[in-house]
Amino acid sequence: MNRILFKADEVPASGRVVLGDDRADHIRSVLCSALHDTIRVGILNGPSGEGEVVALDDVSVELACQFESTPPEVPPLDLLLAMPRPKVMKRLWAPLASLGLGRIIITNAARVERNYFDTHWLDPANYDPLLIEGLQQAGATRLPEVTVARRFRPLVEDRLDELCPGTRRIVAHPHDAAPLEAELASEPDQRLLLAVGPEGGWVPFELELMQSAGFRAVSLPFGALRTDVACIALIAVANALHL
Repeated sequence: MNRILFKADEVPASGRVVLGDDRADHIRSVLCSALHDTIRVGILNGPSGEGEVVALDDVSVELACQFESTPPEVPPLDLLLAMPRPKVMKRLWAPLASLGLGRIIITNAARVERNYFDTHWLDPANYDPLLIEGLQQAGATRLPEVTVARRFRPLVEDRLDELCPGTRRIVAHPHDAAPLEAELASEPDQRLLLAVGPEGGWVPFELELMQSAGFRAVSLPFGALRTDVACIALIAVANALHL
């Protein structure tokens, strides 16, 4: 944890926060904090700040926290992801939050197996802790909004303008597509929606539908990648070149 995060209702008006869970264990055992040490803290979807250790024992840690006046802006990058295998989805939640996304949309595709959507890793009770883990690792506070849209065509035709208004849209496609860096260089300041397909790739109908909705195909110089690797690589390159 590079920043200890609290839910808003954990922080009283006094700014004194008492922790008795794994965060307290981390402060004691990993950060090795002592009385009057200062650590990085933050409120989920709120401001970041600092907390001074004012009480410490084997059971709990008390922090006197001060926060910045304004929360961070929503990250200017959104992800549209065809549902991967459940174990891959579980593995992706934390790094996706660490990399900084405003919204994550999980959708279906022709090459996605139906039973993937039965996984408990699409339940907020299971993925929220992983998103928070990713934020704490990155030192960020803003949780990405998550939307699960099981029907691909209605999502693209009817919902994207509402979910991701005013975005520049690109779709990852390893064949006969413009390099990502060249595509991003033309309009560097517009909010970006990046679409990543399933392991077998998008089928022609899906690519045509997305292109009719304003998506432009892009590629990386690495050839075809697994979904988890493609997500991390594309988001990292987009953050470096575009944001």
